[in-house]
Amino acid sequence: MNKKEIAEIRKEFNKNDNGITRITGCYVDFEKNKRLDFKEAFYSLPDEEMHKYVDIMKKTLSGTLGKNLLNMEFPTEEETSEDGSQKFLYELVQSKLCDDALLDKLYDKIIETYNYDGEYLIILIHDTYDIPTITSDGVENFDASEYVYDFILCSICPVKLSKAALYYNRQKNSIEEHMRDWIVQAPANGFLYPAFNDRNMDIHNILYYTKNSDETDIEFSENMLRCTLPIPAKEQKEVFSTIVEESLGRDCEFEIVRNIHDNLAEMIAEKADEPEPVELDKEDMKKLLINSGATEESVEKFAETFESSVAEGQSFVASNITNQRKFELKTPDVTINVSPERTDLVDTRIIDGKPCIVIECNDNVIVNGIRVANPAE
Repeated sequence: MNKKEIAEIRKEFNKNDNGITRITGCYVDFEKNKRLDFKEAFYSLPDEEMHKYVDIMKKTLSGTLGKNLLNMEFPTEEETSEDGSQKFLYELVQSKLCDDALLDKLYDKIIETYNYDGEYLIILIHDTYDIPTITSDGVENFDASEYVYDFILCSICPVKLSKAALYYNRQKNSIEEHMRDWIVQAPANGFLYPAFNDRNMDIHNILYYTKNSDETDIEFSENMLRCTLPIPAKEQKEVFSTIVEESLGRDCEFEIVRNIHDNLAEMIAEKADEPEPVELDKEDMKKLLINSGATEESVEKFAETFESSVAEGQSFVASNITNQRKFELKTPDVTINVSPERTDLVDTRIIDGKPCIVIECNDNVIVNGIRVANPAE
């Protein structure tokens, strides 16, 4: 799914007449026991309660594509085997969450594979979305809808005990201790199935959500969903840096690394309005190194390093492997942050036999809040 497709489904939850037919849930305690489960027609809920659930659904489709929202494809065997995860989820969609045995099986699968020590609430909704046609001028025409997107959205929400506090009791006109309650938090993980690719049902793919992109639950993804999780955002940066360092070796000089940063920033800026994030596979990264000034020998070394570090078919999201907000230089004792648009102000030189980082400055230099004189004046 791309950004526009995610936004279209997320917008479905903003409407009062959305197609949510049913909501179900299961509360799991810290010992992994099912404490309660519920099944409701969505519009039978009180308004305030309904709006709280809608907020959770929208959160499960929020964040950055390629970082918090990850597209994953089911392996072929998961679609054909009797106990395949894709086959099971498709049956769940077809049941419209009305099959208690399938629901219990899903809850058991999540409890078995979800890596969380505290208590949490599993929330499932079933929705039918009449896909409107898009006119030539970009307007949605619901009257011309030809297809229905039938899907489920699962949100897994931590439940935490509220902090002890004092509160003002208006009836008694007094300050009293507030009772601590178990509060359902924003979702930490979740998934949308089937994916909404090319603005239609794609039963072969799933959209996975993680609130913390640095702590994606590999066990849950691989054992519950049985999909290969893309390299987590933080790990992408680490793997990319390692590949570059090992490929360039002693040729990993400041100018080449700066060129890599500038070229990545340019690639991201050129496709800023595109619905898909900029991704780099092996060939894209090879071109990046060549365009950044890497030697032929380094590029050959890169091919070996990439294959030994990255699984087949995996790629890197450009925004995950470079910082668009700053250009950082770090030594054991000094950290320098430069505007990414002005990397040209930084250079390296040998001064008095010592390697130095040189920064061009003007007459507007401030040190600890004090404007200092320009030494060239």
